[in-house]
Amino acid sequence: MIIRRLLAFLHDVMAATLAWVLAFWLRFNLDVPPEYHELMVDLLPWVVVIHAAAFWALGLYRGLWRFASLPDLKRILMAAGIAALALPAALVLARLGTPVPRTAYVLTPLLLVLMMSGSRIAYRAWKEGQLGSLSKPQAVPVLVLGAGVAGANLIKELAARRDRRVVGLLDDDPRKLGGEVLGVKVLGSIEMVRQVAAAVEVTQAIIAMPGASHSARKRALDLCTDAGLAVMTVPALSDIVSGKVSVSAVRRVELDDLLGRDPVALDNAGLHAFVSGKTVLVTGAGGSIGAELCRQIARFSPARMVLLDFSEYALYSIEQEFRDQPGGPQVSAVVGDAKDEVRMADVFGRYRPQVVFHAAAYKHVPLMEDENAFQAVANNVLSTIVTARASRERGVEKFVLVSTDKAVNPTNVMGASKRLAELICQDMQAGSGTQFVIVRFGNVLGSTGSVVPRFRQQIARGGPVTVTHPLIERYFMSIPEATQLVLQAATMGQGGEIFVLDMGQPVKIVDLAKEMIRLSGFAESDIQIEYTGLRPGEKLYEEPLADAEKTLVTPHPKLRVAQVRKHQNPALVAEVLAWLAKPGEADPQAVRMRLREWVWEYAIPPKA
Repeated sequence: MIIRRLLAFLHDVMAATLAWVLAFWLRFNLDVPPEYHELMVDLLPWVVVIHAAAFWALGLYRGLWRFASLPDLKRILMAAGIAALALPAALVLARLGTPVPRTAYVLTPLLLVLMMSGSRIAYRAWKEGQLGSLSKPQAVPVLVLGAGVAGANLIKELAARRDRRVVGLLDDDPRKLGGEVLGVKVLGSIEMVRQVAAAVEVTQAIIAMPGASHSARKRALDLCTDAGLAVMTVPALSDIVSGKVSVSAVRRVELDDLLGRDPVALDNAGLHAFVSGKTVLVTGAGGSIGAELCRQIARFSPARMVLLDFSEYALYSIEQEFRDQPGGPQVSAVVGDAKDEVRMADVFGRYRPQVVFHAAAYKHVPLMEDENAFQAVANNVLSTIVTARASRERGVEKFVLVSTDKAVNPTNVMGASKRLAELICQDMQAGSGTQFVIVRFGNVLGSTGSVVPRFRQQIARGGPVTVTHPLIERYFMSIPEATQLVLQAATMGQGGEIFVLDMGQPVKIVDLAKEMIRLSGFAESDIQIEYTGLRPGEKLYEEPLADAEKTLVTPHPKLRVAQVRKHQNPALVAEVLAWLAKPGEADPQAVRMRLREWVWEYAIPPKA
């Protein structure tokens, strides 16, 4: 670093020397008279010393030439101006007022600014690869969709690399049409991507619209795909702003880009007040939902996070993830079964959590429908009773049950068991100092046991991709969005409410399969789709969670409060515990009939 600064300093001193000499040459049309040539040489030490002092005093060498910009130009102008005034003043004070041509005094700073700024700009352009595309003959030509800040930054960063070069921009703003961004022309609107791509002979496009709405980005993606282009996208705006990645870290388009929604607006101040400095317990912390909940909670500075899971490997994975991030909250990884009353009493007594998120549950509908029906109820309901009781007895401030859309008018054992768990939480709210809050959401992209990982495996094997029914559809959201809304609902809940999430529009599973085939680089004709028939407990359509007729609005646009009946049986918990304690209750039909006694909305399928 010191050597680089010294070299830059010597460069500028030499530039000052050359500017002084050139000023005399230009004044006398490159033929300096002998008497003025002697004067020019005699005064050269004064020129060097004064300019060197000005350069160093104004801190011209704190900035790197690689990032030369307007602040550097301002310092150069100030240094050249100060030296231009100091030089004649010093000569007068030293009684060396030999008649120097006034033109030389004027030309010297002008020439000096040109040389110093020009060399810096040239160096930056060279480092960023902007001295012409001839230096990158092997670079792949690409179109960039979006001529905003992200597009400009992408052009600048790709220019320093040798793998891609931007040959044109597309943008829907008519004011930008025909203009240029860093030397790259805006060739048309995004709607014209097919024609433009054919005209400039490109096969790749990059969507640089991180701040645009999801619908706008999806439209751009569809247009590029229809044009037969390989499509990449820049990272999410939040990741770029936070400095996690640069805009040039382009990636393949993923399923979240197609099915995701606009970012969730969080009450960060409220979440900090809710979590900061507290001990938070998350059950099922090794699962996809539980693990993401832990990541989101960690953002709001809890004093300690207690991660509880029955799976040793899952717990180890999330615990190591936090260990590798210095500066985070204290983390305690606890292997345990949320149904184990003794173990949970020990955990609550040792760590004394103030907030509890209960995410541990069996969630796979067909697997829990017949052979494992009793275990579904035993796990989903008993773990809720044990954890909720421990929370109430230990004075936990807030208990949050992570529920599911399958609990809405359930037609399967898993959904009915989660609805029963909701009823138990509402029952425990009566007379309790702990606030019991319930949050329902639907399918999340890529969660453990969901259709997305299954489709990925089938596509990797070359197919077929199995879909149960051509009309089956589900609501989807990303895991981060779902968990962020769970946190937001937790801050808003006062006790006893069931919050439901706005899941947007339903997606046909067959369309999801087709999109995943396309994103994997295959045509629909390459991978066969087979229909296998509805599985036990499955419905063609899930009921919307945030139905305006059955829910109440909240201050958050993506959260509503469900209007559901509250159980009036004061002996509910005792009855459930007595039934779960009986041996021989594992017959699936007996389980369904008993669930129907408590969960009135449960519609047992005719074939069950």
